Amino acid sequence: MVLGKVRALAVYFDSLNENNLPVFSGGDLVSGRVVVEVTGDVRVRSLDITARGVAKVRWTESRNAGANTAYTQNYTEEVEYLHHYDTLIGEERDEDCPEEGMTVLHAGLHEFAFSFNLPQMALATSFEGKHGSVRYWVKAELHRPWLLPVKVKKEFIVFEHIDINTPLLLAPQAGTKEKTLCCWFCASGPISLSAKIERKGYTPGESIQIFAEVENCSSRVVVPKAALYQTQTFFAKGKGKQIQQLVSNLRGDPLPQGKSQSWEGKLLKIPPVSPSILDCPIIRVEYALVVYVDVPGGLNLSLSLPLVIGTIPLHACATRTSSISSNCSSLSWLGLPERPEAPPSYSELAISESHRRDCLQGFDRSEGEGEDQTSLLTYITEFRYLPPPLYSEVDPYPDPVEVSGAADVRRPDMCPSR
Repeated sequence: MVLGKVRALAVYFDSLNENNLPVFSGGDLVSGRVVVEVTGDVRVRSLDITARGVAKVRWTESRNAGANTAYTQNYTEEVEYLHHYDTLIGEERDEDCPEEGMTVLHAGLHEFAFSFNLPQMALATSFEGKHGSVRYWVKAELHRPWLLPVKVKKEFIVFEHIDINTPLLLAPQAGTKEKTLCCWFCASGPISLSAKIERKGYTPGESIQIFAEVENCSSRVVVPKAALYQTQTFFAKGKGKQIQQLVSNLRGDPLPQGKSQSWEGKLLKIPPVSPSILDCPIIRVEYALVVYVDVPGGLNLSLSLPLVIGTIPLHACATRTSSISSNCSSLSWLGLPERPEAPPSYSELAISESHRRDCLQGFDRSEGEGEDQTSLLTYITEFRYLPPPLYSEVDPYPDPVEVSGAADVRRPDMCPSR
């Protein structure tokens, strides 16, 4: 018999998304086929598949141990999320009889199906970073007698879903900061920054609406800017390694001395990025929107608003709820009072003595003169002397007292977007 050769060995997945990528999440069924193409008869000892999912971290640091001695410290850590093994051709054989259980593949294409379930647990999302990664793959190995095995590995993607339609991720994020520039013994006026976004959770492809107000009372020309940063943190042997990368940014107009600038929903688009990874013990991926004022020749005034990049986009009802919440919370930014109107005083509700007498006299002259009037008189008298309602006539939110001769008085909070 003339032995043929293995022309191709490939792994194909049955389920693909709209971009022809194999994407799964915890608990999903992963199924596919191993395709073997041979040019002639081939004796096969076994065809095995191994599915694995591993988060791995690795970096090195140089250290000095003396005057002329240096060494390299390695930091590595690994967490396994998936390990599945299956044999598609062959079975347990006696090592003394290696020829037993051989399978002959004839010339042509041969397909062998496989399937397994991902664990019902929180799996780390697939990720590729500078010092670590989270990878999932299926590896097929074709073993033949007296020959090296033929191997092929095919990766698939796992998403640990993050639903941004939760109260925590729908809550608006806001902050305010101020700084004063100093140069030796001279101090200029302050620079103030206020910023707000509608919610904490977003998905890739969305645009972040930024509401901000910058007031420049310093002697320098400053520029308001905003940037979206991704922070990768890796942990190994009790130590951490952090990397920050710029994802997207925008800038406003230069702001001269004594001027202010408002952003009424300035848009910053989120490009295709990895979702946040918050549950992996050795890799974390976090995001933050940094709104800052670029101060030439000095430290920038910056305000960081944490974000979560999810996988399940915003629902229509959540959009409306978030919008209502945002509008209600922005009353103070619009200069409208958020406190309730003061209740009326008790004197406005009580019946005056003269009015009570008129009512009684009118009743005496009515057509029901012969009837028993004791019960009605008692009712009116009791109502007249009821105790006042349980609230104070003192307004808990008194209006500010105007000071004569005062200069132009401004509210400290005039940004219409907060």
